Amino acid sequence: MSKWILAFAVSALFLTPRTLSAQEHQHHEHHEHGTPAEEAPSEQAEPSPLSFSHSREGSGTSWMPDSSPVFAHHLMAGDWMLMLHYWATAGYDDQWSDRGSRRFLSTNWIMGMASHSLLGGQLTFRSMLSAEPATMGGGKGFPLLLQTGETYGGIPLHDRQHPHDLFMETAAIYRRPIGDAFGVELYAAASGEPALGPTAFMHRVSAIDNPLPPIGHHWQDSTHISFGVLTAGVYNRWLKLEGSLFHGREPDEDRWNFDFGPLDSWSARLSLNPTAETSFQVSYGFLKSPEAIDPEENLHRVTASGTYSTPLFSEGNLALTALWGRNASPHSTDSFLLEGNADLDGRNVPFLRFEYVQKLGHDLVVPGDPDAKYDVFQGSLGYVHRFTVGPVVPVVGAAVNVGLVPGSIEPQYGTRVPVGAFVFIGLQPPRASMDHGHHSMAK
Repeated sequence: MSKWILAFAVSALFLTPRTLSAQEHQHHEHHEHGTPAEEAPSEQAEPSPLSFSHSREGSGTSWMPDSSPVFAHHLMAGDWMLMLHYWATAGYDDQWSDRGSRRFLSTNWIMGMASHSLLGGQLTFRSMLSAEPATMGGGKGFPLLLQTGETYGGIPLHDRQHPHDLFMETAAIYRRPIGDAFGVELYAAASGEPALGPTAFMHRVSAIDNPLPPIGHHWQDSTHISFGVLTAGVYNRWLKLEGSLFHGREPDEDRWNFDFGPLDSWSARLSLNPTAETSFQVSYGFLKSPEAIDPEENLHRVTASGTYSTPLFSEGNLALTALWGRNASPHSTDSFLLEGNADLDGRNVPFLRFEYVQKLGHDLVVPGDPDAKYDVFQGSLGYVHRFTVGPVVPVVGAAVNVGLVPGSIEPQYGTRVPVGAFVFIGLQPPRASMDHGHHSMAK
C-alpha cells in the first residue's frame, strides 16, 4: 500500500490545479487574443532553421512526423517551458481460451518536461512515471493472449503484458545547433531509451489511443526502459544519425526501483523526416545478456519503420505505421506490424493493428522443442470517444484482440483463434495548439 501511495503522490505533483489552470488560461488567451503567424510583430524572434515543433518529438530521442498531434498541457514559468503528458485507463480485461484470464486493471503513465535555453542550445529535463506495478493486478501484469517477454517468479511471462516500472524515464537532453547546417544532441538517462527502434508504442502517434501493446514489442521497442543510457547524435532539418551506450539487461521483477548495471550494450539509428507528414528510421543494436533467465545469451536487434501522419477532415488526424523488427540470438525471428489511428473529429477515434510474429517455444512456454518457431498472428481493433470539455479529457473505449496460432499449439490454447477484449475509461490531456512558439532545437 505504501508503494501505491508513493507512486500516485509523485504523479499528483504534476497535476496540481494551479498547473492545469495556468495552462488553460494560456490556451484560452492564445485563441482570443493571439494573432496568426503571418501577422506576428516583426520584432518577434524568428525560429532557428534547426528549430522544430514538439510534434516531432517521440520517446527518448526518436522522431515522429512534424504533422503529429500533441496531447499535452503547456505553460511558461519564467524562462522555463513546461509540458505535461499523461494517459491512464481503468477497465476490465477478459481474455478467452484455455490460456486466458480476466481482471480489473489500470494502465497508466505521466510525463513532465521542463526546457530552458543554455549556451546557445536547449536543455530539457524529462521524468516519466507509472503506477502500473500497483494497478495491473500484480507482477504478472495484465492478460493479453500471445504476448511474451520478461519474467514472473523466475519463469518467462506468456499471454501476459508485464507492468512497466515506476521510473520509466528520468533523463536530460541537450540540443545545440552549430550554425544553420547541423546540430548536436546529447541524451543521458538513469532510466530511458537508447537509439534503437521506433518511437515506443505508448507515444507513437499511430497507437496513442490503443491501450493494448503490440505482441511484437520485444522485437521492436522493448528497450524503451533501460537503466543507464548515453546517446549522442548529429542532425540537420531532415536527418539524424545517433548512437547509444546502455545497460542491456531487461528490468527485473521489482518494478519500484532502478536496475543499474554496466553500459555493456550499444545501438545506432538513422532517422529521416523528408516531409512534414512522414518519418522513417532504421536501427541496429547489440544487447548484452538481456534476459536474466538466460544470462549467457546476447541479442542482436534490427528494426525499420515508417510513420505517416496527416490532418483528417476539419479537426481530426490519420496516422499509420509500418514496422519490422528482428531478433537474432542465435535463432533469427521476425516481427511485422501495421497499425492505424483515425481521429475523425477530435472526439471519435477508431484504431486497428495487424501483427505477425515468429515466436520460439520458450517464448510461448509450450511443450516440445524450446527453439521451435511458431508463426502467430494478431489483430486488434477498437474505438475511443473523447469528451473534450475542461482542462482534462475523459475517454471511454473498448479494444478487441483476435489471434491465430498454428495447429501444433492449438491444444495449449483450446482454439486456433484466441480472442480477448478490454473495456475501459480513461484520462488524456487536451490536444495542444502547436503554432505559437513551442519549439525545440533538435526534435
